Amino acid sequence: MSTPIQPLTLLVVAIAGWIQREQQAAIVYLLEENRVLKARLRGRKLRLTDDERRRLAVKGKALGRKLLAEVAGIVTPDTLLAWHRRLIAKKWDYSSRRKRAGRPRVMVEIAELIVRLAKENPRWGYTRIRGALSNLGHQVSRGTIANVLREHGMEPAPERGERTPWRTFLTAQWETVAATDFFTVEVATVRGLVTYYVLVVIELSSRKVHIAGITPGPDSAFMMQIGRNLTDPMDGFLLGKRFLVLDRDKKFTAKFRELVDDSGTRVIRLPYRSPNLNAYIERFVLSIKSECLNRMIFFGEQSLRRAVAEFISHYHAERNHQGLGNKLIEADECVGSLEGNVRCRERLGGLLNYYHREAA
Repeated sequence: MSTPIQPLTLLVVAIAGWIQREQQAAIVYLLEENRVLKARLRGRKLRLTDDERRRLAVKGKALGRKLLAEVAGIVTPDTLLAWHRRLIAKKWDYSSRRKRAGRPRVMVEIAELIVRLAKENPRWGYTRIRGALSNLGHQVSRGTIANVLREHGMEPAPERGERTPWRTFLTAQWETVAATDFFTVEVATVRGLVTYYVLVVIELSSRKVHIAGITPGPDSAFMMQIGRNLTDPMDGFLLGKRFLVLDRDKKFTAKFRELVDDSGTRVIRLPYRSPNLNAYIERFVLSIKSECLNRMIFFGEQSLRRAVAEFISHYHAERNHQGLGNKLIEADECVGSLEGNVRCRERLGGLLNYYHREAA
């Protein structure tokens, strides 16, 4: 005689069947969603993180190859199982604990210090650098110093000292270096648009700027007159300057360069296509164009001269400079005061504004 099925057992079986159907429906939906996503990604390479690969590998291994072939949608079963094998191999990898042969590598801090000493002192040899390191508490051999410098592409002292880095040169001569360059502006005239050339000179240490000349034709005669003005022994802008940095523009003629050299200011010609070596004057050109000239239309030479003159006045006395600690080049006594009403000084119809306190 068979044992009757209890109502509770029937209820459990019914609930289990219902849950299984719900789970199967969810699986069918997820499989279809994976197919849609895979079709969307066709032709594209899906990049997974190491953590995502690890999680898929662990879950995929538990399913087995047969079931993986049915459900895997992003990567193939073989790829998932290969990830799992690498995961296991990494667990038993003790190579990082092995003792390495030979002397340990120099600490990163010491290596950086060796490179710094060599850069800042290009004439120091290995022994001199070794002595300086000893003063700082580091005992390093000459061979180690040579290896570190070789790894950083630095020559021994004789060759390293023959070429003075540009930054070192500027720092050493900071107060006596000026730079010059041309920039162009299009001006509307009765003959149509005419290109005007503006020659600007800058004092690197103070950022003071001098407009040496504005002309549509910077010929040899123009440049010679500019040279005489800049080197005037009474009030020339190059008075007291030892170096004038300029590029290889043909407008800087040989006679102009000779005139400047004869005055006691040595001309430093930059390599071709190296505006980064004349960065200060390039930055000024960017400022005057973006803040003023590119926002105006000029009718005749006089309108250009007026706009340039107004910007130069604004540049010196009303514009803060990040390279000078965000301060003004020529600040008056009221700057920073909390007394007096706030006023706005406008130039070029409000194109250039300066806010200051009214003097008591």
